[in-house]
Amino acid sequence: MQVVEEDGDDEIASLGRLFNQMTRQLKGQREALVDSHRQTERRRRLFDSVLSNVTAGVIGLDSDGDVDFVNRAAERLLDLADGRSDVPLAAAVPEFASLFDRLRDGGGSAVQEELRLTRKGKQESLLVRMSRRMSETGNLEGYVVAFDDVTDLVSAQRMAAWGDVARRIAHEIKNPLTPIQLSAERIKRKFAPQVREPEDLEQYTDVIIRQTGDLRRIVDEFSKFARMPEPDRRDCDLVELVRAAALLQENGQPGVHFVKDIPRTPMPMELDATMIGQALTNLIKNAGEAIETRVEKASAGFRPEVRIALVTEDNEAVVRIADNGIGLPPDRARLFEPYVTTREKGTGLGLPIVKKIIEEHGGTLALLDAPAFDASGHLGAMAEIRLPFQPRKKARPQKPPESAARSAAGGQGD
Repeated sequence: MQVVEEDGDDEIASLGRLFNQMTRQLKGQREALVDSHRQTERRRRLFDSVLSNVTAGVIGLDSDGDVDFVNRAAERLLDLADGRSDVPLAAAVPEFASLFDRLRDGGGSAVQEELRLTRKGKQESLLVRMSRRMSETGNLEGYVVAFDDVTDLVSAQRMAAWGDVARRIAHEIKNPLTPIQLSAERIKRKFAPQVREPEDLEQYTDVIIRQTGDLRRIVDEFSKFARMPEPDRRDCDLVELVRAAALLQENGQPGVHFVKDIPRTPMPMELDATMIGQALTNLIKNAGEAIETRVEKASAGFRPEVRIALVTEDNEAVVRIADNGIGLPPDRARLFEPYVTTREKGTGLGLPIVKKIIEEHGGTLALLDAPAFDASGHLGAMAEIRLPFQPRKKARPQKPPESAARSAAGGQGD
């Protein structure tokens, strides 16, 4: 608002000029304040947008250690549905409490550690870093907790290390197995007529031969895991592969009820039929063994059941093999690591080999909780295979034989 300035040096003219000067200053200050507020709001929206969309989890704490900010990734990784604001970090995420105490009581500006925690029946490995948030004057304003899910990275590192160990062990152990077995057989044949108790000699040598065979089988599986051959992809019907694997295990497990949801129409894909058949057989066999373990502890009336389904979802073929056995352990991700097994007689190499087979075909393998089969609410295990439908390669046109080409050229000349 401006007033008309009068000429002269009287009090009315001076008052008008001063009033207009004051209003211009107020207008300029207001515009500066609005612009500053606009920039602050823009930065706040950018800050919120970045923190909301990063894959790493971020938790902001005040100076007392209470939660005042949780981004979406943190809510997802830690299963914090309501954000858990205005509560101590130890109450929101108990697994972070010891690391936060170390930062708060220590003299450092940041701490970092890999922590394991279980959410929704799944164990995760999180790389957690906590740091202090200081003001420009050096006063403590709060803390920042940043973490990321490194479960797949840790698993990949272990798999790579196991692959190298497998190659070395297979090379060092496999070579002397055949001479040991042949020597034991020769000892049995040569000295059996000369000893007083040939039965004992035969028993001892049979132990050596049998254990050598078992050791060779384990080393072969180890070697197969370390050097999985490239898939020999050919046109095949995935429906027939699933049906054949199910029928094989159904005949081998007469005490288990099989429920099959397999389409009748063919599902042509380019796969290595041998490798995919091996993977399916292994998974169905594992389902039966999980049921056997539960049968030993289950009460009367328990009905062993395996459900096998093949469907298509989002341009993928999905095979689900579910059972009502003992279920999965909390650290189910480690079941894909070599020599990790829940069975007394298991080698722990079946699932790692199956996972490598599926990944070599561009697919994924996941171990999930199976839905309850009955009113008891017991959750079994379910293996889910996803294989992408890859575009079929066009056959290259074959060139005519050289003699035929010449004949055709001669015919055209006549």
